[in-house]
Amino acid sequence: MKFLHVVLLSLLLSPGLTDAIEPFSTSIAVGMAAALTGFLASYQNILYYFHECCRPEWISFNRTGLAVDLENKLFGQHIASNIILKAVSGFMSNKNPKKPLVLSLHGWTGTGKNFVSELIAENIYKEGMDSKYVHVFTSELHFPHSSQFDTYKTQLQQWIKGNVSECASSMFIFDEMDKMHPGLIDSIKPYLDYYDKLDGVSYRKAIFIFLSNAGAESIVEKALDFHKAGRNREEIELRDLEDMLSLSVFNNKNSGLWHTSLIDKHLVDYFIPFLPLEYNHVIQCAMADMKLKGLEPDLDVAEQVAQDLVYFPKAERVFAVKGCKTIQSKLDYYTFDD
Repeated sequence: MKFLHVVLLSLLLSPGLTDAIEPFSTSIAVGMAAALTGFLASYQNILYYFHECCRPEWISFNRTGLAVDLENKLFGQHIASNIILKAVSGFMSNKNPKKPLVLSLHGWTGTGKNFVSELIAENIYKEGMDSKYVHVFTSELHFPHSSQFDTYKTQLQQWIKGNVSECASSMFIFDEMDKMHPGLIDSIKPYLDYYDKLDGVSYRKAIFIFLSNAGAESIVEKALDFHKAGRNREEIELRDLEDMLSLSVFNNKNSGLWHTSLIDKHLVDYFIPFLPLEYNHVIQCAMADMKLKGLEPDLDVAEQVAQDLVYFPKAERVFAVKGCKTIQSKLDYYTFDD
């Protein structure tokens, strides 16, 4: 029906309309005009269907889509998958949240932190990561100079306020938190707190996601302990890591969350650990990437890629040092046809 309405509007507004209706009777022309008038009365905001805006047509949570993506595209992260699905689903189903959703994702490089952020965005925003309501900040790009700390604080506050003013359901992703100047993130603390409004702006429907390598050592240590004890990694639970992780991040002087009031005031809803990936997870990543490239998944190629990676501890080769981060470039090498 919407498609027919759009076609009708296009026809009626086309430059050749006059020529097109000359053979018709006046009554038919009047009827078409009446149809157009009724259509415009019903769809006063027709442009919303063509240009992204802060409305349900463009922002609508797909819980089933996120669940399927986490199940089929994220490997070796049972803790993260479970928490993220429940946290995002609960938040998005709450029409009147008391505060923004704040997630802090921690783990070794290549374990899926950035990828999960993309999955969340793709299942909330029609345009996914390309949505104008999804904002990504990278420490080395947006906040490179410590000498401009005060300027960055002011800019960050203005960016957050300006974007949430335009759309309450905005998402902010802070990458490389471990490289951010300590104290900078505290400048947005008021926006993450339990306030109804600040200067007339409500931040309670926004989502903030922090990505960091900080705390990765603690996560790896726990995973290695389970491995040495002969226990399945799926037995690791959030309670085995959360307190240790938050404390490790809070006391890490090289982290943007060092002694931050966001942790001290319990404004981070979840500290989510991403476990180091094992050989079989790398194979899963390679198979999935081949499918994404439009190739027939080839287990032999996936095993070749997995064998090429560096693992630790060196003697046992348990965890991939770079996780799945370099899989795509490795696949290009093995699947390129001269």
